Amino acid sequence: MNLPELLSPAGDLDRVHTALLYGADAVYLAGRLFGMRAKSVNFSDADLEQAIRLIHDRGKKAYITCNVLPREKELELAPDYFSFLQDLGADALILADLGLLRMAERYAPKCARHVSTQLGVLNSETAAFLSDLGADTVVLARECSMEEIRDIREHSPAGLRLETFVHGAMCVSFSGRCLLSNYLTGRDSNHGECAQPCRWKYHLVEETRPGKYMEVSEDGGTFILNSEDLCMIEHLAELREAGVDSFKIEGRMKSAYYTGTVTNAYRMALDALGRGETPPLRAVRECDAVSHRPYCTGFYYGQPQQYYADSLYRSTAEVVAIVSVCDENGMALLKQRNKINMGDRLELLLPGTDGIPFTAERLWDESGEQITDTRHAEMLFRMYIPEYAPPYTIVRTARSPDAGPQ
Repeated sequence: MNLPELLSPAGDLDRVHTALLYGADAVYLAGRLFGMRAKSVNFSDADLEQAIRLIHDRGKKAYITCNVLPREKELELAPDYFSFLQDLGADALILADLGLLRMAERYAPKCARHVSTQLGVLNSETAAFLSDLGADTVVLARECSMEEIRDIREHSPAGLRLETFVHGAMCVSFSGRCLLSNYLTGRDSNHGECAQPCRWKYHLVEETRPGKYMEVSEDGGTFILNSEDLCMIEHLAELREAGVDSFKIEGRMKSAYYTGTVTNAYRMALDALGRGETPPLRAVRECDAVSHRPYCTGFYYGQPQQYYADSLYRSTAEVVAIVSVCDENGMALLKQRNKINMGDRLELLLPGTDGIPFTAERLWDESGEQITDTRHAEMLFRMYIPEYAPPYTIVRTARSPDAGPQ
């Protein structure tokens, strides 16, 4: 049985480089039109061309998200845009609207068509119908259980690929189709402008006591709509057995550190699966090294739980720098992400590892003058690291030896 594809997110060119370095089989990204993450940097036409070329040079695939629910006036933009994406060599377009699905077939026939989770596919009849309409891949609704995925696979066309999310933030509304943001802020979540009111703190106000804000529950939990994050790294074997062809990591708006660390973790787990082994502990530990809310297994094994206490993130490590250049002796030029002091305990995150520990023994600025700390945001500086590291390699704070899954 072939290994499923590992599909990673990228919000800019740095994250494309990072996803590829840490083991993605394919990368999904968006141009300036029809993308579901309006607040993400997204890609200019020139950057999109560069990103697709970079992905193809590494022998990987580029999927372009076009998954908004478009208004009538927006449709006139689709023909030229879809033709442009085809000319760039996009491997697939990710679509949530049936009209755009048909227009993609007309104006970008060489691009595969992937149906977004936004469409909410929960059964094999819908999957088969979408296959008849020309869909190559269906990203199943996040509300599908493991048993339902098995049934969908059994009764869907053999050539139709099934894709599911394995990691990342979850939405309180059905497959992301939410009107709460529109109602409270006027920002359309179905056009990528969600204000995330499900993460807000709410209180009760009784009509005879205006201005008196009361906790919603006895234990003070007021984040009543806050979803936990999804993490399926310990269940990839079950997903493959159920018939999933592509494992998708959520997070186009998240950092290069998130992209690299989570991709690295799932790459290690997938490679172990290919050897008939369970995910190594180091892969599971990596998922805690990025900012996340409490983890759960989504709807795969029953109803997920809300987390009412807060909407805060937690992590066991923090990125401090990204390697720009490194020689064979380990002398590296790095770009600062957080301040480093001489003597700090750090980790070098090479692909396939959970961090190689070392100490920042000496630091130099870009001109070669020795310094005791990195003073300015985004400054370039030099430091010895344990071994050669290619560009876009992550350096982060060291975790304690017993810092395991939370």
